[in-house]
Amino acid sequence: MELVTPEIGLVFWTTISFLILLFILGKFAWKPILGAINERENFIEDALQKAEAAKDEMSRLTNENEALLKQARAERDTILHEAKKVKDQIISEAKEAAHTEGARMIELARIEINNQKAIAMADVKNQVASLSLEIAEKILRKQFEDQQKQEELVSQLLKEVKL
Repeated sequence: MELVTPEIGLVFWTTISFLILLFILGKFAWKPILGAINERENFIEDALQKAEAAKDEMSRLTNENEALLKQARAERDTILHEAKKVKDQIISEAKEAAHTEGARMIELARIEINNQKAIAMADVKNQVASLSLEIAEKILRKQFEDQQKQEELVSQLLKEVKL
């Protein structure tokens, strides 16, 4: 029964041992443990603040990225629109230049055809004149073979000529 009801001396020395142990732990163990706990608490709080700051920074960066993407898309659309305008203008200018060049070539061809036609007509006229002269010469030679016919022609011409 001794264990169930302790004696006063055992309670006294157990209490003194407990108080000494409590004092030693308070002096040497509680301060480092509490310091470590406070330090850990500060570290966790600091990490949470940094995480919150990183989250805010990520949100800001995401918003900036979205704004940059919108701006880049707008610039791309503007560039594509300008490129389409330039393409249409170049095509229009090329068509106009081709049309002008075609009209100029047609006009040059028409002038060349007219020149060739005039040359051909002049050549035909020259040939007709040459043939006419040859024919007239042959006729006149045949007619003037006879001396009497020549004299009649000369006298007739002299009668027609009036001075």
